[in-house]
Amino acid sequence: MINKLSRIVLAAALAASLSGCVAVAVGGVATAALSANDRRTIGMQTEDKAINVKAEIKMQQLTGEHGHINVTSYNRKVLLTGEVRDEAMKQAAEREVRAIENVVSVINELEIAGPSSYTSRSSDALITTKVKASLVDKKTISATSVKVTTERGVVYLQGLVTPREGNIAADVAKGVSGVTRVVKIFEYIAEEDPRAQQAAPSQS
Repeated sequence: MINKLSRIVLAAALAASLSGCVAVAVGGVATAALSANDRRTIGMQTEDKAINVKAEIKMQQLTGEHGHINVTSYNRKVLLTGEVRDEAMKQAAEREVRAIENVVSVINELEIAGPSSYTSRSSDALITTKVKASLVDKKTISATSVKVTTERGVVYLQGLVTPREGNIAADVAKGVSGVTRVVKIFEYIAEEDPRAQQAAPSQS
C-alpha cells in the first residue's frame, strides 16, 4: 500500500509539470486513485471542488493585484491563506467565502502584507511536496486523509483523522526542512469509526 501511494503522489506531482493530453491522463489516474482512498464521500469531495472554484474566482476579483489568496476547502470548511492589502480586504474575503453555498466555516489565516514572491511560493510548494511524501512513508497513518497547505513556511494540516493520526502528521510535518510552524485544523474521528479503517495503511 505504501509503495502504491508513493507512486500515486509522484504521478500527481509529475502531472503538474506535464502538458497536454499526457498531463490530463496521468493526473486523472492519480486523482481517481486518491479520491477512492479519501475519507470524505464522493459528494463531499465534489462540493469541496465547487467551493474552491467559486472562492478562487471571488478572491481574484476582490484582490486584483493587491493581494494573493489561496483557498483550500476540506469537508466544506475553508482555509484562507496568503496576503491582502489591509484589514478591510481580509474581512471582505472572509465574508465573500462564507456567502458561498455549502460553506460551513472559514479559517481566516490571511496576512496583511504585500503579495508573496515567486521564490517564496515555489519554496512553499516544495515544502508541501516534502510533507506529503513524508506522510506517505509513514506506515502508521493514512496519508490520503491529510490535506497539506503551506504559506510562508507555515504548514496547515486539514483532514478527517483520529487524534493519534493528527499528532503523527504534525510531528512528521515539523521534521521537514523549511517548516517554521505547523497548524492543525483537523476534524477528529474515533479510532473505531469505520472511516478510520477505510484507508488504513498496511502494517506489512
